[in-house]
Formats: sequence, C-alpha cells, structure tokens
Amino acid sequence: MNQKYTESEKSNVTNRYNSGETVAELVLSTGIPRSTIYAWIKKTNDGNSIKNAISIKNYRNLENKVERLQGIIEIMKKCGCTVNDPLEIKLPALEALHGQYSVHMLCEALDVPRGTYYNYIYRNKRTHTWYAKRREELRIEIQRIFDESHQIFGAEKICSVMKESGIRASKAMVSELMHDMGLLSIRQGAKDYYDKEQRRFKNYLNQQFTTTRPNEVWVSDVTCFRFNNKNYYICMILDLFSRMVVGYHIGKANSTQLVRSTFQMAYKERCPTEPLTFHTDRGSNYQSKTFRALLLSLGITQSFSRAHIPYDNSVMETFFSNLKREELYRTKYRSEKEFRTAVDKYVVFYNEQRPHAKNKYKTPLRKELDFWDKQAAFDA
Repeated sequence: MNQKYTESEKSNVTNRYNSGETVAELVLSTGIPRSTIYAWIKKTNDGNSIKNAISIKNYRNLENKVERLQGIIEIMKKCGCTVNDPLEIKLPALEALHGQYSVHMLCEALDVPRGTYYNYIYRNKRTHTWYAKRREELRIEIQRIFDESHQIFGAEKICSVMKESGIRASKAMVSELMHDMGLLSIRQGAKDYYDKEQRRFKNYLNQQFTTTRPNEVWVSDVTCFRFNNKNYYICMILDLFSRMVVGYHIGKANSTQLVRSTFQMAYKERCPTEPLTFHTDRGSNYQSKTFRALLLSLGITQSFSRAHIPYDNSVMETFFSNLKREELYRTKYRSEKEFRTAVDKYVVFYNEQRPHAKNKYKTPLRKELDFWDKQAAFDA
C-alpha cells in the first residue's frame, strides 16, 4: 500500500538534502524509503536551471575531497614534524600513524614518495617491530623470575632459569633489560649500583602533586588496551595544575617514537615559557637517549618515579583507571577507527565537561581559564 506524502514533507526533505544531509541520514530520521527520496531530489533538480544543478556524483566527490583534506590536517597535527623536515624524522613519524590513515594520505601530508615509505616500513618490520616485541616479552619473564626469587637473582641466575624454561636470551641482554627496568639483585655491590641509579633517575616530584601554575609540572605514562586481538598503546600527558590532558597519542608499539611524538604535540600546543618538569615512570621509552636529548635541548627537567613505587605517578594511574572504567571497558568497538574516535571524545569530555575533585569540582579547562583571567587582571 503506497503512502502519500504532502508537498510540505517533500519540500522539507529536499531542502534538508540541499543543506548537506545525506540520503542515508534522511531515511534514518524520517522513515521515508530511499527510492522515494531520490525521486523527489531528481524531480527538484530537474526543475532547477542546468547552471545551478549539482549532480550526486559531484557532491560525493566534494565530500571525499573535504574528508581527504581533513585527514591530511589531522596527520600534520599528530605527527609532530613538518614537510620541510628530513626523511629520517618524517618516516618514523608516519610509521607511528600507520594503519590509522591510508598510505596515500600519509605520504601526501608530508610529501614523502610512497615507494620510499613502503621500503622503510618493510625494512623495519623485522628489525624494529619484532625486536621491540621480543624485548617486551623478555621483560615480563625477567620481572616474574626476579619477583619469585625475592629480588635475589641477578642476570646470570635469571638467564639460567629462563634457559631451563626454553627461553633463549644472553646474559648481556638480561643484564641490559634489568638495568633498564631498575631491577637490583641483593648482593655485594648492590648499594653502590643503587646509589648510582638514584643519581641518574632523580625524583624531583616526590609525590608533591600540587602546583601553582599551568605548565609547571607535566606527568605522563603509557597504558595498553587490547582490542580485536591487537594491543594498542595509549600515551597521555597531564598538566598537574588542572589535571588537563595536554597531549595524547595512540600507537601499535610502546616505543620511544610514541612518547616523543606525544610530547612534541603537547609542547607545540602549550608553548611553555617558564621552567617545566616532566615526570614519568622508568619506562625504557622515557629513558632513551633520543627522548632525554629532546628534553635537554628544550631546557626541561626530567623526573622519574622510584623503581616499583607506583604511587610516585599515581595521578596518571588514576587517570588511566578512569579512562578504562568510564569508556574503554564499557564499549564494544566495531572498528579501530571507532576505538580511536572514542578516545578523542573522552579526552574532550574529560577536559571540558568532567568536574574534577582536585579542582574543587571545576573542569580542567575552567580551572585554567580562571587562572589566566586572574593573571590578566593582576597584570593590568
């Protein structure tokens, strides 16, 4: 049985279409069959002059062009470098976004030949990704054996236990990873080694989580979220003054590039002009020579939590707990894009809409705006 529609309904639907709504959206909101809506659109377009008529094909082409340009803008914001930077900087930055955007869009954004990018990806697939995964697996095993030995076993004994379990790793590798993880065996000379580590990884924060201004202390950490049988690593940076998220990035590897690109994004966005302290745990990505050199070049003081003391970076632990309980664990994502979009929306919600107890139930954004308003009044 055919349903008749009034001229007012027809006019409303065609006007909404010409204003930018898609046919799919119109079908969903009105319940009118797709074929009926297309017939109305065709009739309306036929009544207009040829000069003003816009074909559906051209409209879709314009939509695709806008979407592509928006993607390129997003890439340029996230990658932490520019078109004029050398390839050795642009290629790792694009690799960190691999899988989030098409290769065509990635290469176009930073003017990198696709052949060069593919060669870089395939050349590093074995050496970079596999090596990082292998080291992460060894870290887990080393930590387990070290804890079960009541922190007594050194690299040689841990290497021996791993060998009995069928895990191959040299003593030098185990020793290096233990050094990176801050694991110290209770044995002769341990105190000297501990004192040396304390000097190298100084804790300037000492659980003092209250600051007097924005961009005085930033804290950061990386958490892992498993989706669709794949691990995704979320790096976040918070300003202690307002607890605002000032930078974040999602990668498929817990690498130096992940924390470096996140920090560069935050630094570019905030442009701190006064002394800044950057506090993290002792993750190898934060300890890397590349990342420490970056902070040193910017005159930023780097602070580290003590080994095995999660309370030294409890602000980040609390944030990730909220992120997972309020968003990640509550939603079944249908795609990687949907997961990434959900994280984007949560950060906006957290910064601009979610009251924070530490801010006397002001949002992080409101806390900072109030500070800058008072500062402007004082300067005046």
